[in-house]
Amino acid sequence: MDKGALPWPKLIQGTLLRRYKRFIADVELEDGTVVSAHCPNSGRMTGCSDPGSPVWISPASNPKRKLKYTLEMIKMPDSLVGINTGVPNKLVAKAIEDQVIPELSGYGGLRMEVPYGANSRVDIMLSEEGRRDCLVEVKNCTLVEDRRAMFPDAVTARGLKHLEELEKALSQNKRSVMFFLIQRMDADVFAPADHIDPAYGAALRRVCTNGVEALAWDVDMDLHSLRLNRPLPCDLS
Repeated sequence: MDKGALPWPKLIQGTLLRRYKRFIADVELEDGTVVSAHCPNSGRMTGCSDPGSPVWISPASNPKRKLKYTLEMIKMPDSLVGINTGVPNKLVAKAIEDQVIPELSGYGGLRMEVPYGANSRVDIMLSEEGRRDCLVEVKNCTLVEDRRAMFPDAVTARGLKHLEELEKALSQNKRSVMFFLIQRMDADVFAPADHIDPAYGAALRRVCTNGVEALAWDVDMDLHSLRLNRPLPCDLS
């Protein structure tokens, strides 16, 4: 498998009938069976939840789980789109370990979900003797309009808190990185979604002015695996 690549679990193809209650999606399988799958995405999924679209679901590994499938991907007109918000942290961590991201290379220690700040956790903590610890907060980005990837797709008080925690870490002699993982292949630039959450956009610009680093990468994905593809420019103008 390619450097930095993350394999998909077993995938089953179907057609999206509807997404409802935020975390449930009804899917018709190729044999006509209709199943309800867990939709691991709390956002609006604007532009990537159209009924009638091809989707891929994975069987749940826990036989006791109420919903026996998980929604993983949807096929939109210009790209496959990764739905599962649990994927980006794993993918970015794998890419860091495989030295795929130049800005985050050279760290020997990598921990995930590390308690930090005011009742919060940072997605990835990097450490290396003789270097400042590096906090990496990863956000899943699925909203793309006119080849412009944007985050968030819904107002996010939690995301705002994460920016504030990253900013505070700077005063404690730590690096802080906001990493936007664009889980699709049809964007050329990243920007905050000011029309959806202007407070988040303003906060992102402020913390980046003060020293927080913003990185955005898209992915290359197929039905076997996905990997980081290329860095995209961050338009914070």
